[in-house]
Amino acid sequence: MLWLEKHKNNVAVDLLHPAISLAIPLARKRWSDTMGQYNLIRFCLKDRPPKFCTVVHKIKFISLFLEKYRYKDTENVSDALKELIFEELQRRLSSTSSDVNACKQLVSRRGDWVLEQAQCLDNLEWSITKVEFDRSILLWHIATQLCYYCDRNKKSRPVQGLNCMSSRLLSRYMLYLLLMCPLMLPNGIGQIRFQDTCAEATEFFNARKYKDEKEACSLLLGVSTDISPSDVKGNICKSVLFDACRLAKELNKLETNAGWDGWKKWDLITHVWVEMLCYAASHCQWIDHAQQLRRGGELLTHVWLLMAHFGITEQVQEGHSRARLVIK
Repeated sequence: MLWLEKHKNNVAVDLLHPAISLAIPLARKRWSDTMGQYNLIRFCLKDRPPKFCTVVHKIKFISLFLEKYRYKDTENVSDALKELIFEELQRRLSSTSSDVNACKQLVSRRGDWVLEQAQCLDNLEWSITKVEFDRSILLWHIATQLCYYCDRNKKSRPVQGLNCMSSRLLSRYMLYLLLMCPLMLPNGIGQIRFQDTCAEATEFFNARKYKDEKEACSLLLGVSTDISPSDVKGNICKSVLFDACRLAKELNKLETNAGWDGWKKWDLITHVWVEMLCYAASHCQWIDHAQQLRRGGELLTHVWLLMAHFGITEQVQEGHSRARLVIK
C-alpha cells in the first residue's frame, strides 16, 4: 500500500489503488471475536487422541508442548457475554465515586466485591483475597466445572441459562490465559500449580479408571474435604484440586444454608468471573496488551480498552474526567 501511495501518478496504479484499498479491509478481520478455552479436567482425563505421529509424542519435551495445544479450544464471544461484561462495568462504576482513589480501589477487587454484595464473603473469601490470583483462577475453574455437572445431574431442575454458560466460558478462558498467555496475568506460579494439580487429578482418575468428565466431576464432589490438604501433603505440593472440591461444596451449600436457588448461585459465579476478568485486564502491562492488538487482540485487551473508556483504570490522573458510557 505504501509503494502504491508513492506512485499514484501512474495510470495503472491509479486504477489498482482503489480496488486494493477496498479489498484489504474486507479480507482481513480486525478481531476474530473468539476466545481461547482450556478445560483442566478434560486435560487430565486425556480423552483426545494425539493429532500427530505417536513417535513424536514419545519424546518427552515435544510431547508436553503438543499436549498443551491438543486440549486448546476456541469459542465465539457472544453478544450476550459482551453485554454481561458491559453491564457489570456499569454497575461497578455507578457504585463508587469518581475520584482517583475510589477508581484504584475498584480495579483492585478480584471477586471479593461481588461476594461482599452477596453477603457471602465470610464463607468464600479464602478462595479470593487470601490466596494468589493464579491460585484463585484454578480454584474457581475447577469448582465451576464441578458445580455445573452437579446441577446437570439434578432431575428436577437441571442447570441452564446464560449465567451458567457465561461462567463456563470465562472459567475456561481465564485458564487459557494462565497457560497460553501467562505474561498477561499478574506474576505468580500458575504453571507450577497447574502441573501439580494435573498430576494429582490424573493419579486420582487413573486409580479409579474414570474417563468420562461427568463421572469424574461427580467423584470429586464425593471426596471428603474435612482435612486440609496441607495437613496430608505438606506445603511442597502446589495442587489445588481438593481445595477446589471444598469451594464447589461451599457454593452448592448456598442453595441450602442461604436459601438460594440455582439461578442465584450461577449469577454469583458469573459475576465473580467477570470481576476476575476485569482485574486481570487492568493489571496486565500495556505493552502486553499492545502486543496482542498487533494480532487482533485478546478478549482481555478489549475489556481493558472498555475499562479505559469508562475511566476504570489505575492510570487515571487527578483532574481528568472519566468517560461514562450508556446503552441507548
